[in-house]
Amino acid sequence: MMWLLRIRRLLRTTGREAMMLWYALLNPATPMAIRLGIVATGLYLFSPLDIFPDFMMLFGLADDLAVLLLAIPFLVKRLPAHVQQEAALRADNSWLGRWLRRTGTATR
Repeated sequence: MMWLLRIRRLLRTTGREAMMLWYALLNPATPMAIRLGIVATGLYLFSPLDIFPDFMMLFGLADDLAVLLLAIPFLVKRLPAHVQQEAALRADNSWLGRWLRRTGTATR
């Protein structure tokens, strides 16, 4: 049961970081290489073409989960410090960030 709580916390953190990447994409100070990485990650996640098709029970979602858990933190760590701080502030002040704080599940 403890592993389930860890996965839940990890996905919530990744969700916040995904929002940070969205706001970093909108920031003109974000380097072009990071922008391309954000767009490529988003295209892969929403594309019907995967390494394993989504209709395959466990394997179909495993490649998407691997991309989420590897690419998103990788890209966030490579953001310039001022862009990362501004994106984190905007993500925390968004409606989803406020909702997570209200329910006591926001992570920092």
